[in-house]
Amino acid sequence: MTSLTPEILLRAYAVGLFPMAEHRDDPTLYWIDPEKRGVLPLDDFHIPRRLRRTVRRNEFEVRCNTAFTDVIRACAAPAEGRDESWINDEIVSLYTTLNEMGRAHSVETWQDGKLVGGLYGVALGAAFFGESMFSTVRDASKVALVHLVARMKKGDFELLDTQFVTDHLAQFGVVEMPRSGFRQLLASALDRSASFPPEISQPELEALLQSTTQTS
Repeated sequence: MTSLTPEILLRAYAVGLFPMAEHRDDPTLYWIDPEKRGVLPLDDFHIPRRLRRTVRRNEFEVRCNTAFTDVIRACAAPAEGRDESWINDEIVSLYTTLNEMGRAHSVETWQDGKLVGGLYGVALGAAFFGESMFSTVRDASKVALVHLVARMKKGDFELLDTQFVTDHLAQFGVVEMPRSGFRQLLASALDRSASFPPEISQPELEALLQSTTQTS
């Protein structure tokens, strides 16, 4: 893959592709088009009971797009259980540009003025493509996910792509579907428009907590 630009990247997302590197020091990017795709149905979002309590206690300050590059670099950094990363310097640069264009967003969790968790992804039409998340404090990335879903519902998004299904994501209701089914959902979402709200009110957040499925 050569001469990858933000514009080419957006066109790739529109047909269901996304880039990854073999590891953080590999300069080569590869297009990924999984046979099975992870999707989080927004109307069937599950929130574990303990996480629900954590969100209500407001243990974290949640911000959007105030430290995008820091979030993506933290997602690429070594962490417990993850020595390697598919996020290389070109991905950091490309997605930071997408953020500056208003096409990529970060949801960040802060504690005592320190960035302790967050996630980032790409918005296109009424679809949001979740890329990666990180956490240095328990539940920090999970709280960011709850806030992401709240913003998506407020902004009229209809598709949250998680790319793959992991045990971590399955607890929130992520399902796996064939490539053909995902592309149908994607086409529908791209025919609609949505906006990514930088803020949500406490009543809006509480409405999400009350409307979603509670798991143990």
